[in-house]
Amino acid sequence: MWALKADGFIVVAALWMLAALAALAGVYAAFVSNTAASARLFDDRLQAEALINAGLELAALRVLGGKDDDRPSSGEIAFRLGRATVDVTFRSEAARIDLNEASKPLLSGMFVALGAKQDAADFAADRIIGWRKKSSVPGRNEEADRYRDAGLGYAPRQAPFQNLAELRFVLGLPADLVERALSFVTIFNGHAEVDVNEAAPEVIASLPHISPDAVAAILRARDPQNPSAVVNLLGAARSEVSIGGRRPIRVAVAVRLDSGRKVKADVVLLITDGAAPYRILAWRDDFDGFR
Repeated sequence: MWALKADGFIVVAALWMLAALAALAGVYAAFVSNTAASARLFDDRLQAEALINAGLELAALRVLGGKDDDRPSSGEIAFRLGRATVDVTFRSEAARIDLNEASKPLLSGMFVALGAKQDAADFAADRIIGWRKKSSVPGRNEEADRYRDAGLGYAPRQAPFQNLAELRFVLGLPADLVERALSFVTIFNGHAEVDVNEAAPEVIASLPHISPDAVAAILRARDPQNPSAVVNLLGAARSEVSIGGRRPIRVAVAVRLDSGRKVKADVVLLITDGAAPYRILAWRDDFDGFR
């Protein structure tokens, strides 16, 4: 009887040991699987960043390849590297409206072009200028008072915009209007004027004293080989317009890896003539918050 009990105890102990080993094997298999997935993710990250940087290098080379007065202000590049495909587009940042430099009529015109009523557009333009500019009245800060009266826990920066996200904090700007505007504004143009040859139709429609017919005529007349072809169509809007690109360019890079992962990056470069061909002013991509 004791022998039977001992044999039963050994069998139960053996079963427990087998169960523990099975659990350990399951944990190890999960660890190996997670480690492999992390390694693949890390590998994809390295590949994506390298390919994005290759796209930036080619865009900078394309711009620097021309003479100062004949450098392209936009372009497209496509290439394969390894088993990945990369599509690159670049455009002068002068195609966008500079939040720190644009005049009130241009800012107001942008909001009208995006669907706002004239009064609301004028108010939004005033608030943007109030955000970027110090009060000119000693001892008084009416702009900051507006934020306090609205119950906001912060005041306007009253200094240049540091990034486009600040537009969301400007008093009185509806969120949907801000989201529509983000595709047409910048802090890197550096001038009050926009390059009408590269600007989106919405930006051209933002110009003061411009009619829909004039916008259509400008879009038809734009010629990369003859940037001045549109000048006679601008009328009174000429003072808000520049002809020819500037050193900052915005580069959009779309990468498709052999793993099937797709990564898009939006990068602003400052083209230079120094030892380094460019400086990165802003970088945003959709690789799970990567970089």
